[in-house]
Amino acid sequence: MQPSVTKTFQAINRFVLVGYELSTVARGLIGALLLAAYQGDRLVYVGSVGTGFKEREAWQLLDLMDKLKTTRPTVKYDGSRRNVVWLEPTLIADVEYRARTHDGRPRDASYKGHRETQGNASVFWNAQS
Repeated sequence: MQPSVTKTFQAINRFVLVGYELSTVARGLIGALLLAAYQGDRLVYVGSVGTGFKEREAWQLLDLMDKLKTTRPTVKYDGSRRNVVWLEPTLIADVEYRARTHDGRPRDASYKGHRETQGNASVFWNAQS
């Protein structure tokens, strides 16, 4: 009998930040970032990330995002998160994830950092992969 082998898939991808939900645990901090990417020429919601933030970095990110608030979502959103704060899509997040769900969203995602948008070439997402 051969031992079973488990393959761990890890990838880092860039996503556009289109919104966030405030934390229900840490007052005033981020609970989750809402992520989007381009499919063709359209920006689409692809999931969220709610871990990987250091407290100081989270405060800095909130300060940046406060300047980008908008009243309407910039993507079609069918998620279940409540009290979403929508953003103009100008920040890019680097997100590490282990796999994709059956509907193509990043699984076990962890925030690794952010940058300002420098064109959309780096934020394309193939939902079938």
